Amino acid sequence: MKSSIVGLGLAGLTREATPPPAELARQAVVAAAHDAGLPVSTIDGLVVCRTSAAGDSVLGLDLQRALGLRDLALNRIALCEGASALAAIQLAALAVSAGAAKTVACVFADTPVIPGKRMSASFGRLKTGTGVEGLRYSAGLFGGAAMYALSAMRYLAVHGLGEEVLAYVAITTRRWAALNPRASYRKPLSYDDYFAARYIAEPLRLFDCAAPVNGAIAVLVTSPERAADGARPPVHILACAEGHPGTPDRRGFDRQLDHGGATAARALFGTTGLAPGDIDLCEFYDAFSISPLLALEAYGFCPAGEARQAYADGNAGPGGRLPINTGGGHLSGYYLQGMTPVAEAVAQLRGTAGDRQVPRARTALVTNDGGRFDYHLGMLLGSGEHVT
Repeated sequence: MKSSIVGLGLAGLTREATPPPAELARQAVVAAAHDAGLPVSTIDGLVVCRTSAAGDSVLGLDLQRALGLRDLALNRIALCEGASALAAIQLAALAVSAGAAKTVACVFADTPVIPGKRMSASFGRLKTGTGVEGLRYSAGLFGGAAMYALSAMRYLAVHGLGEEVLAYVAITTRRWAALNPRASYRKPLSYDDYFAARYIAEPLRLFDCAAPVNGAIAVLVTSPERAADGARPPVHILACAEGHPGTPDRRGFDRQLDHGGATAARALFGTTGLAPGDIDLCEFYDAFSISPLLALEAYGFCPAGEARQAYADGNAGPGGRLPINTGGGHLSGYYLQGMTPVAEAVAQLRGTAGDRQVPRARTALVTNDGGRFDYHLGMLLGSGEHVT
């Protein structure tokens, strides 16, 4: 896959009131172009990630007009729930590799935080009240936290573990956030602080859940040759792979724990010849603390039930052998769905992450999850010396 990320733009990243998503998206694309040292007019492709917003706030294909772009070779909406960001970048990379477009902007924007209102006003909407899917709502199983709590409870039960396993993840992630000036929550999180927090959906507590913000993130995807002339060090897309489990009717499938990471891992490592031991850092989708534990195991970094050791031993934290979610992730950094891990991976591989910079960061694994492990994408990114 001959393509590279050459520009990164961020807008908002606040829990205060902001302009609507469309305006934040416009600002982020303009910032990405500026970051790359390119005029906005050089963009000939646009892939918009559908947001969780409703009504007039939904991003659409008319973002092209807001940006003043003309004669686009590609204008598309990517819709794969929480996996939409990597789906968008994958599409852009394929278009660039095939010569269908030269420079493609991929953008996600959302404004779920409404000052004075509970977060459930944005994330607690009913998707369907009919059919098999509607049964869970009839049983009172509302919201993402409740669904992921089932997975967390199952994981702890299967492996005979206590809730301190989830605490390790939240506390380690906060240690990274303390080094990130953009993070929502930077105050140190102690073991006692974690267990004093209320349950959102047992066993998930407050600090096991993402920190939503209003904001937007955009990246520009182009060829390695064009990226070499950019204003910033290029980040190369080494491989991208999907994994969508589908109907859980096969023997040995555990609906609460199995997701597409294992499928994506086989393709990613098989395509590149890399192995888990060759990865310098991981930026996992962590809307809830159970997710990075399952991702570590699905991608072969450790056996089933042993992911906690990466956190308990300090290897996932600052100075560790396998840094994970180095900007604070979704839990303490900021939740802009799948673009959050992408932005952090780009910063690390460019060597521009400041106090949280991982030494000799050359390869990064980025993941996105959509639904409750229904849709999954993984992407391997590399610094300049790892172009393939």
